[in-house]
Amino acid sequence: MAPWSVVEAIRRKRDGEALPTSEIQALVEGYVAGRIPDYQMSAFLMAVYFRGLDPREMTDLTMAMAQSGDMVRFGDDPRIVDKHSTGGVGDKTSLVVVPLVAAAGALVPKMSGRGLGHTGGTLDKLESIPGFRTSLSPEEFRRSVDEVGLAIVGQTGNLVPADKLIYALRDVTATVDSTGLIASSVMSKKIAGGARRLVLDVKAGRGAFMPTAEKALELARAMVSIGKQAGIATVALVTAMDQPLGRAVGNALEVEEAVGCLRGEGPADLRHETVELGAHLVVLAGLAPDIGAARLRLNGLLDTGQALERFRRMVVAQGGDPGVCDRPEEVLPKAPATSEALAPVGGWVKSIDALAVGRLCMRLGAGRQRKEDVIDPAVGVVLAAKIGDPVEKGLPLGVVHARSEAEAREGARGLEAAYEFSEEPVSAAELILGTVE
Repeated sequence: MAPWSVVEAIRRKRDGEALPTSEIQALVEGYVAGRIPDYQMSAFLMAVYFRGLDPREMTDLTMAMAQSGDMVRFGDDPRIVDKHSTGGVGDKTSLVVVPLVAAAGALVPKMSGRGLGHTGGTLDKLESIPGFRTSLSPEEFRRSVDEVGLAIVGQTGNLVPADKLIYALRDVTATVDSTGLIASSVMSKKIAGGARRLVLDVKAGRGAFMPTAEKALELARAMVSIGKQAGIATVALVTAMDQPLGRAVGNALEVEEAVGCLRGEGPADLRHETVELGAHLVVLAGLAPDIGAARLRLNGLLDTGQALERFRRMVVAQGGDPGVCDRPEEVLPKAPATSEALAPVGGWVKSIDALAVGRLCMRLGAGRQRKEDVIDPAVGVVLAAKIGDPVEKGLPLGVVHARSEAEAREGARGLEAAYEFSEEPVSAAELILGTVE
């Protein structure tokens, strides 16, 4: 694209005009090829930040980014589904949802990411299982999906290079917090990864990237709109992330909790959310006539151990120790030091600052501040009390798992500070805040 036309496109977007499909494609292609410099793409991103993108522009940007590199194809089998979460604290839903819906007959080729900042990554959690490989060749990836019904891997090959380049630029130009750019980034990776039927878990609250339910619903609507225009059956659930999901936060600790959930045990909030997400996937795959029937079937798969057996088959197919399904406390790495956080007063838990808990776990070594940081799979926290629970002064709020006694004690003080209490009973927190179909 000639320099003058790039400037003209930036000017028109700055002034609030919608750009034609051809110009959006040319902007993305030119930037990936190196013909458009960072400063011009930065100007375009800032114009989008202030002026937004209409639904057609969002879809055009999404498709241009998706088509900038390799495209994974798994065919048109209606049972092929995918699930994506925008990230949170203690969010181990993929570890449960993916084998659960595979046990119901779905096929789930899932590409996941690593944790960055206070949010955990599915790949990091799975890699706490001894021997588990998240880097599979395309042939191994397909074989696992064909034979086991699922695989969870990292992004491979030259997938969505435009998104990698543009996201890095957004990160240093204060344009990350743009609904249109976030929606296009997420959906471009899903489309390039072969998604045809998709359920999105859009987190809202203190521990999420979207701080309010209103902002999360805005993002959910944008991504569902892109899915519709791109020919992908898409449903989005907006879920609460003001307190951690479940009780465990930390890679190995979350795997152990997920195994418990797959066994029919585990925290009620984790089970409820995974069944809701899974039910929509099962309906999209044509494996249940409605959400009620899908819920009933998935609860049965959890209670009978069939979901856990599917998880075991995935672990074996990807080189992991299947003993994690029977003896997770023996197979998974353990932190050498623990310390209890104690309630400073009696009453009821009014709130738990999910962001503070996530940052605490990051300081313990469970997360990354930079992509190249090495994480400790064993550290983290396990909560003993959630919102609405009664507590007694001096009794445990949770346990901190750390690399040293000093870090454990400091972490316990930090966990205590994340809690707020009430003298009056408090209702349990609402989990599903909205659905966009």
